[in-house]
Amino acid sequence: MVNVPLSDRAGPGKPILQVLGGQRLERPPLWMMRQAGRYLPEYRALRSKAGSFLDLCYTPDLAAEVTLQPIRRFGFDAAILFSDILIIPHALGLGLDFLEGEGPRMETVRSTNELSKLAGDLDPAKVGAVYEAIRLIRGELPPSTTLIGFVGAPWTVATYVVAGGGSKDHADARLWAARDPDGFGQLMDRLVDASVAHLAGQIRAGVDAVQIFDSWGGELAPLDFERWCIRPVARIVERLSAEFPRVPIIAFPRAAGSKLGAFAAALPDVALGIDTAESAAGLDRIIGADRVVQGNLDPITLVAGGDALDRSIDHVLSSFANRPHIFNLGHGIRQETPIAHVERLVARVRGDV
Repeated sequence: MVNVPLSDRAGPGKPILQVLGGQRLERPPLWMMRQAGRYLPEYRALRSKAGSFLDLCYTPDLAAEVTLQPIRRFGFDAAILFSDILIIPHALGLGLDFLEGEGPRMETVRSTNELSKLAGDLDPAKVGAVYEAIRLIRGELPPSTTLIGFVGAPWTVATYVVAGGGSKDHADARLWAARDPDGFGQLMDRLVDASVAHLAGQIRAGVDAVQIFDSWGGELAPLDFERWCIRPVARIVERLSAEFPRVPIIAFPRAAGSKLGAFAAALPDVALGIDTAESAAGLDRIIGADRVVQGNLDPITLVAGGDALDRSIDHVLSSFANRPHIFNLGHGIRQETPIAHVERLVARVRGDV
């Protein structure tokens, strides 16, 4: 299995990489978070045959097929690897399962004493299956399509590790961080190291760019946000950029709100994913008018369709027209989204309707 040289990946024919390099295009390139998934009938058919969700993630030809499905159907400008943010703690040795209709259930780490549950390195069999899927995907992608890898940010992953699954307010992680910041910091250090290793493995396997999803940091107080969200992501970016200076990074600090300015200032060289609540005018004041951004159509509007969808698409296009912009949603696409609405989105963003 041969790694793909960076020089063979980039180029003027990849609009996503052009924008990530700072270019403003007349029509923004387009992809959608969670674009490979349950809203697609072909995904549901494959999922029913695959066994468990983890089997789908860890079987390279199946993960590759799921990644490619929305590219074949819609022709998006980027494919994002089909995987999961909890692959990292699973590959560090924690038990993990996905229950139908309930989501992830994970073996927990809730104190400094329990950090010994985590292995020192990622399980090469688990992450190796992910990297093999990337190699398969690269062989099938159109030349103009960017391949994006990803991890969850350490804070977001930690909330699942501490709680053993999803939670409304992430109180378990917040309490550990408040009562024993040094011990919780050791967990975060392990997740930072694993994130760098996993992103580096994805890049060597063939992704063109990477995204760091911090879905659950927005509720933290400013000081906690700086310590548990900004600093760990900044460490990942610094280390990854030192090894792969030509690979663009997108960071998505969902629901950061008034803390977005501090996040942007600490990470000046990354593109910013923007959630639905942010306005373009506000961004000009907070992060400047030249920063590369990605977003931020409301996924609910995509479900609604009709005139509301057209107006919202046009508003996003006009709002970000004067800066380098990748058209995307402000969060992941919803399962109930009609295929026809996605087709309408693609046509309208590209100026065909």
